[in-house]
Amino acid sequence: MEAVLARMRALDELLPAQDGVAVFNRVYLTVTETLHARISQGEFPAPRRAEALSVRFAERYLTAVEADRAPACWRPLLQYRRHPGIRPLQHALAGINAHIGHDLALAVVATCRALDCDPRALEADFDRVGDTLVSLEEHIREDLMPGPDLLEIADPLTHLLGSWSLDRARGAAWSAARLLWTLRRSPDLAEEFTDSLDAGVGLVGRCLLTPTS
Repeated sequence: MEAVLARMRALDELLPAQDGVAVFNRVYLTVTETLHARISQGEFPAPRRAEALSVRFAERYLTAVEADRAPACWRPLLQYRRHPGIRPLQHALAGINAHIGHDLALAVVATCRALDCDPRALEADFDRVGDTLVSLEEHIREDLMPGPDLLEIADPLTHLLGSWSLDRARGAAWSAARLLWTLRRSPDLAEEFTDSLDAGVGLVGRCLLTPTS
């Protein structure tokens, strides 16, 4: 866990504050630090499994933003990270959409392979990690919520905020992980499903990054 935290901190120091990836990284760094503390303090019934899942989850994000060609789900954020008409809140939501909508399912499967266990063995840890991730959305809304204009029903951002749900994304990620685990002996089908998941999450991300000004 310390290694992924170090990589996030390095990104935080390297990127300009208003960069869209930097916006997401700051919030995710805070949540990952909280998660690390909770695991270290024994709040998880199986800390080894929880840490393995958390590390693989974080590594997918870090690999994506450092890659020459990122997965489709991350490309909208990377392409529009400096767009002047996109608000920081949108950048943060696009990041969490990519990370939970795509990366989480793949991280569950990778953890199961590494630990030689079924996804059911990770379900309790998945739920606890998910509960911590809820604070990610809370941080996003508390730290990045714009001013009173959000209350204006005509503000496009009002509609964008209502179009995405962390709880629904988390539930979909668990279903996707179980399906991918079932398809592990059919690599062609697993790859096809993974590509479809990646593209679909990327499309949602592009919608979340619709310029509002």
